[in-house]
Amino acid sequence: MDFDVQVKLAIYRHFAETGQRPTLEEIASRVASSAERILAAYRRLRTLRVLVLEEDGVSIRMAPPFSGIPTQYLVVSHKVLYYANCAWDTLGVPAALHQSAIVHSRCEQSGIPLKLKVELDGPEPCDWVFHSLVPAAKWWDDIVFT
Repeated sequence: MDFDVQVKLAIYRHFAETGQRPTLEEIASRVASSAERILAAYRRLRTLRVLVLEEDGVSIRMAPPFSGIPTQYLVVSHKVLYYANCAWDTLGVPAALHQSAIVHSRCEQSGIPLKLKVELDGPEPCDWVFHSLVPAAKWWDDIVFT
């Protein structure tokens, strides 16, 4: 298996198991490689839009749909708390896990808390509206802002 794929799978497995971003050392241990090789893989994965790193170039900020930092977008599945990067990614977390989940967020206009059950076949019916000021084709121009 390609080394970058091994690193990517190790990252996603860690997120799926813990709900937290892995450290560089945890990924190096999982794939039995050096930190230098892992960092090189991180850079290549960023180019492929698989990862977003923090300014330190080491810590994982995003492995979409998972967020490596706390956000207002919480997803709970099988007693594990996950952070999503945005409203759109809250639906991606249960899809990535292949598990049902409960999404918690808030309405940006009113501040009212939102809760949505998501099953394997999709979310329960609701009247919510998702609006993005940035067209999807431009999201990766500044993915942290978007």
